[in-house]
Order: sequence, then C-alpha cells, then structure tokens
Amino acid sequence: MSVPDILSQTEIDELLSALSTGVVSAEEMHLEQKQRKVKVYDFKRPDKFSKDQIRTLYMLHENFARLLNTFLSGHLRTIVHINVVSVDQLTYEEFIRSLPNPSVISIFAMNPLKGNVIFDWHPNLIFAIIDRLFGGTGLATMKSRGLTDIEEVIVRRVMSKSLEGFQEAWKQVLDIEPILEAIETNPQFTQIVAPNDMVVIITLQAKIMQAEGLINICIPYLVLESIMSKLTTTFWVASSMAKQASPEDITFLQRKLERSFIPMSVELGQASVSVHELLDLSVDDVLRLRTKVTDELKVFVGNGEKFRCKPGISGKNTAIQITKICLEGVEDSE
Repeated sequence: MSVPDILSQTEIDELLSALSTGVVSAEEMHLEQKQRKVKVYDFKRPDKFSKDQIRTLYMLHENFARLLNTFLSGHLRTIVHINVVSVDQLTYEEFIRSLPNPSVISIFAMNPLKGNVIFDWHPNLIFAIIDRLFGGTGLATMKSRGLTDIEEVIVRRVMSKSLEGFQEAWKQVLDIEPILEAIETNPQFTQIVAPNDMVVIITLQAKIMQAEGLINICIPYLVLESIMSKLTTTFWVASSMAKQASPEDITFLQRKLERSFIPMSVELGQASVSVHELLDLSVDDVLRLRTKVTDELKVFVGNGEKFRCKPGISGKNTAIQITKICLEGVEDSE
C-alpha cells in the first residue's frame, strides 16, 4: 500500500497563496486528482484470481503455515517461526527470474488436479535443517552450493512430511494427494508451464534458529482452474461448518472417549497426626479416622469428587456401591 505524501507547513502556505492569486485553480486540482485515480490495466496479462479467491488462499495457507511450524518444531527439536507474508499473482517467467541460483525447488503433483506445483525453499533454511538433523546447532552455511546425494535424500524426507501438512490444509477445499516428483537446484530447469501463464505465489516467512528465509509456493492457474468456484470465502465457511457438524466426527470422538482410561479412587477417611507420632508409627499400629461406619465415602474421578459410595464386598473382591452423584463443582473441574 502506497503512503500518501505529507506536506510541510511551508508547502501548505504556498499552495493556499497560489489558489488565492489564481496561479492554480481548484478545478485543475480536482481534475488532476481524478486522473490519479485511474489504474493502469494490462489486457495482455489479465488477473486470473479475484480478491476473494486471493483471500481464501491466504487463509488456507495460514493453516498450512501453522501445521508446517508444528512439524518442523517437533522434528528439529528447536524453535521455528513460520507465517504467511503475501499472496500475489504474476507470470511464471517473473517468478522464475526472482529465484536465486542455486535454489532448492521441489516439484510435486496435486492429484487429482492436473499439472505440477513448485515448493521453493531458501537455501539458508534448507542447510539449517540439514545441519540440525546431522547433530549441529542449526547454522546455515554461507556458501551457495547445490545439494549432495545424502543431503538430497534428507531434503526429500522433509519435503514429503511437509506435504502432509499441505494435504491437511487443503482438505477444507478438496481432498488432494501431493506426490513429490523431483527436486531441482537450477530454476531454469523447472518449466512446469509456459512463461506467460499466470500463477499465484504464496510467500511464507520462516525462521529456524538463526537462519531466516522465504518459502514460496507457486501454483499455476491451470492447476486450480477446475476448482476456482470453491476458492471463495462463502465455500470456505460453509465447508468448515459442515465439517464441524459431521455426525461421523461426533461418533468417532464418542468412541475415543468411551475407550479412554481415567484414574478413580475412594477416600476411606482422614486423620491428623503430629510429626512426632508419624515418626513413631510401626507395623500393626492403628490410626483412627474421622469417618464413621455409617458415613458415605468420597469417590474421586481424576482430581474431582464425582460420587458418594458405601464400601462392601463383591465375591472375594473389595467393592463400593454408588449412592449419590455429586453435581457441585463438576463444571469447574471439567
């Protein structure tokens, strides 16, 4: 966004003086202001993505940035910060020219969508990840070079795991299956579409230890052409609400909860003793509790009191019989 020029007091006085003397007319200023509002539009390269679609892609990849941040933080066992910086549309040639040589460029498919997508990482980030995985401190090398065979194997594994987060983020729009096809270091060898074709570039700012750099995701318009109607805020919100209200998800969570184990204990009673008496305790000593035989015992689920019970025997086992449900404090404990 451009910042408007701020006039000094001297410039304001000169402008008012010019208006009062007739050197500059108000009509000319108004006409000049109208002319400045005209926006240049190039019909040779029209915009393919609307503002609503750009906004949807921004929100979608914000979710991917969070997933990627979680994966790398756990995988590298260090602090990682990743966030979306911008979403822009430009020609493929402009994007390729902006990449340094060598770069670390992953080419993958978004099945069932046609075409390929580029996942570009700044070399500083890649070498910081490699150094960290090899037992180093995560410092990026200052030399700009290509990857060795061993380093390429490591990068392939990291990229494949990162694409799992990409798949999860895109579930809001479409179930895709990202498949890593190749890793290139020379941008000139990555001609996935014609130079003049429009692409959308999602730029992420990443920081791993002391290394900083950009992560670019280049998605050609031809790849998204068949699902452009789904890249809207309305569809995004509707699919999110439908996913939250899915009966299959509710049933799945209910089954998980039913199979969960929680600690349960019964308090027989309480007694107070001095430290001197505690130190003198020995085998066969008896402590008198403040609980009577007729009193109900407290049943704790987790750390909260949930029931009252009576002690007894079931067969050869010690047992309790629930006599009361304690509703007080249930919401606080949950």
